[in-house]
Amino acid sequence: MKSRSRPFPCPCGHQRSYQDCCGALHQAFAESGGLSAPDAETLMRSRYSAFVLNELAYLLATWHASRRPAALEPNEAGLRWLGLEVKKHLRQDESHATVEFVARSKLGGRAQRLHETSRFVHEDGAWFYVDGDMS
Repeated sequence: MKSRSRPFPCPCGHQRSYQDCCGALHQAFAESGGLSAPDAETLMRSRYSAFVLNELAYLLATWHASRRPAALEPNEAGLRWLGLEVKKHLRQDESHATVEFVARSKLGGRAQRLHETSRFVHEDGAWFYVDGDMS
């Protein structure tokens, strides 16, 4: 995990510092390999922050093994993440949930918008991202 000496707002959009929000999940993973998001929405927010901060090991660890890519590339040079809006979080049962979100970014002066409904599964005491449908 990269060192972040000064407090800064959490990229996920919550009104807390990164250290008190997604950073706590990223730090717990970096220190012990533990995955501790209490629900699918929190995991999704922490994954968005991990994308923003290029925390690639965390992203891979929180991806369900059945769909996990072999590797991830860091953000392209010049990519700026602009924000996250969680539209809906639905828990189908104890082990399955969906989160609908919109993530905005900008690259080379061109705005991009990712609107996805993501599927999550709870296994072995942890939530994992499975896959998603783009809107």
